[in-house]
Amino acid sequence: MRITPLDIQQKQFPLRWIRGFNVEEVYSFLEIVREEMEDLLRENASAKEKLIMAESQLLQYKAMEATLKDTISTAQQMAEAFSSNARKEADLLRRDTEIAAENMLKTARERVNLINEEILDLKGIRRHFKEELKRLIDTTKSTLAYDDVRENHCELEVERR
Repeated sequence: MRITPLDIQQKQFPLRWIRGFNVEEVYSFLEIVREEMEDLLRENASAKEKLIMAESQLLQYKAMEATLKDTISTAQQMAEAFSSNARKEADLLRRDTEIAAENMLKTARERVNLINEEILDLKGIRRHFKEELKRLIDTTKSTLAYDDVRENHCELEVERR
């Protein structure tokens, strides 16, 4: 059974004539005990309230901690995903660049080959043109020489006549 300050205040002691208690001292002592008990009960109630508040705060902090852990975990996963995606994009970009460079080199080689073929064709045309020009010059010389011979021959005949 719990004793309350009211129980202490209302407690009655039977009086005895032989070796009895001084009633005023007993009541004075009971009053002191009652006040002390009230103080203790108030302190206890206050401590319980503080404990409840502390437990409530603890639950809030635990909830915040769980949220923070989830947030950190999510952030780490996102960072890993971003890093992975960046690596993949870099690999794709590198491959695309290598393919583009290979295509450019292939195109350049093909153009060089075409230019070389055109140079060979132009050299052949030049050689053919030189040969034709020489033939024309030779033919012209022959014709001029023949004309000179004929002209001289005609002049001789005219003089002979």
